[in-house]
Formats: sequence, structure tokens, C-alpha cells
Amino acid sequence: MQVANADAADLLQLADGVFAGERDPWANAANAAALVFEALPDLNWAGFYFLRGGELVVGPFQGRAACVRIPVGNGACGTAAARRETVIVPDVHAFPGHIACDSASNSELVIPLMSGDRLIGVLDLDSPKFGRFGPVEAALGEALAARIVAACDWRLAGIDGF
Repeated sequence: MQVANADAADLLQLADGVFAGERDPWANAANAAALVFEALPDLNWAGFYFLRGGELVVGPFQGRAACVRIPVGNGACGTAAARRETVIVPDVHAFPGHIACDSASNSELVIPLMSGDRLIGVLDLDSPKFGRFGPVEAALGEALAARIVAACDWRLAGIDGF
């Protein structure tokens, strides 16, 4: 399976392929994190945080060890979760309340995972490059988020509200 430097259509097609016939959220999130990390240049972290016990808890990811728990409303991940909208952070050092899990990160993109009005968690992408993420990457992340939400049986994951 060729992944490196895949364009958006390729990445979404690859995701559809690995999700096909698999309903387990952890398996799909692990494969999605690996696909994104391999396909998008200039990332140093790609992964998921899931809503458990009223806070975001780290899930499958690629990159350095991560912060394990993030309160909803804190940092870029918690802000995206609280607002239930995508957050693009061109400079994490200027973001109020930024949580520095990896000191090499300079920009961040966080996309909420929503099932109707239920928050499942967030897809989090970090880059060592300032201004790495924009509307194109946000649209790609949102399309991937929609696919993983639809592909999974969230009752298997212990996510709040399922």
C-alpha cells in the first residue's frame, strides 16, 4: 500500500479501504493515524483523543509520547472539543492555554469527531512548521473524521454517551 505524499483523494480512498468491513474504533483509529502520519508531509504527531469520563483521553497515534488526558476546553484539543468545531493553530506558542506535549510542535490542526450532536473525540495533527495547516488540510481532516465516525461502532470503545 503506497501512502507517502498521497493527495487528499488517495488518502480518503486508502482510509475507506482500511475501514471496509472493520467496525472496531481502536483498529480504525490506529490505521487512520498511521495513514495520515505517512501521507501528510511535515507532521510530527497524528492521532486521536477520545471523550471518556468527561475528558479527552489519548487514543491511537503516531509520533512521540503524548499528554494522556486533556480537559475539555483546555488547549487546542480541548477548545475544538468544547466548540465542536475545527481549530487551526498557525503558532501554538501564541495559542492561549496551549498544552505543550511535544516541544517540537509549532502548529496544530484539531478536528472534532461528531456523531450527530455527540462529541466522540478529536483528530489532532501537529507540525514542527509554523502555519502548516490551512483550509485545505482542515477540509481533508473533516472528511477523514466523517469517514471514521461512520465506519465505527462506538459502543465498543467506552466513549461517553454510547
